[in-house]
Amino acid sequence: MSQSKISSFFRPSRPESEVPCLRSDPISPSSSPVSPPVPPSLDSTDLRSKNVNGSDSTSAKVVNKKRSYAQYHLELGQSDFILHHCAVCGMMYSRGDDDDEKAHKLYHKEYCEGITFKRWKNEKVVARFCDNNDRVVLVEDSDLSAHKQKVSQVIITVEKELGFGKGLLLHPHCKVYMYISSHKIAGCLVAEPIKDAHRVISEKSIISTFSEDKVISTRSNKTMTFGNFSFAREVFRKCNSDKKTKEGNLNLGAITCEEEAVPAALGFRAIWVVPSRRRKGIASHLMDAARKSYYPGVMVETCKCAFTPPTSDGNALACKYFKTGSFLVYRMDR
Repeated sequence: MSQSKISSFFRPSRPESEVPCLRSDPISPSSSPVSPPVPPSLDSTDLRSKNVNGSDSTSAKVVNKKRSYAQYHLELGQSDFILHHCAVCGMMYSRGDDDDEKAHKLYHKEYCEGITFKRWKNEKVVARFCDNNDRVVLVEDSDLSAHKQKVSQVIITVEKELGFGKGLLLHPHCKVYMYISSHKIAGCLVAEPIKDAHRVISEKSIISTFSEDKVISTRSNKTMTFGNFSFAREVFRKCNSDKKTKEGNLNLGAITCEEEAVPAALGFRAIWVVPSRRRKGIASHLMDAARKSYYPGVMVETCKCAFTPPTSDGNALACKYFKTGSFLVYRMDR
């Protein structure tokens, strides 16, 4: 192949003078002219490229954009993918959300340490404790709306803690006793008038009727209803007379009551103490204050007081307060 054909094959499609110079290395004087160096006064972010003839091409700006980052999550079947459940206070909140995090922090603190309480001008103080300036304040349905609003704030926590349905704990005949300590509500008792109750059969007496390692059954008062059928929960446990709780009684979980009702006057519908102040006598102070002040001028005897079906902690509290495992239990009608 001739040299002319080879040269024409590699010849550029347009004149060399129209091709912009892209070389950054020094070139000889015989080469095509290049754009002059940029003066130092010009900003490097606003440059105009020059072609070999010195004419301006389209203006090109380099814009420095900040990268935006977003947090992504992978849903892999997590139970708390959307909301996180606090194992201490029980609140559901969204992690990473500033408002939810702040609300949870406030609720968690109030749950553990007590709800903030400012002294009322006309509060009903039914008990005082001079050693630490604590007091018990009574709130009734006929009191000021501001007082009842504070009670409602406390009742929300009590309902969550004790498993009551929302708005099912209070009714117009209830009286609420709040234990105030260091400008915080450290405990709450909801009391109501009752007419009769049933005596709990002591677990110790139940076991004494059976031989050691005998299997017995205890029936709970909770039932499940499906259509026209109701099912009661019945627990079978293997009893051992040597296995005792700290109170000296056996812990079978469920309680059994006598069928015959006995007269009663005062019912402790719900009682709650903040976790940081438990086992310091606050619950006993609340029950003493209720017995002295619920009926004006009358001191209700302990044998006329009754609990609603208690939790395991409530069972231990009742045994300690009444000094017996055969305390009274009543069923809530409302």
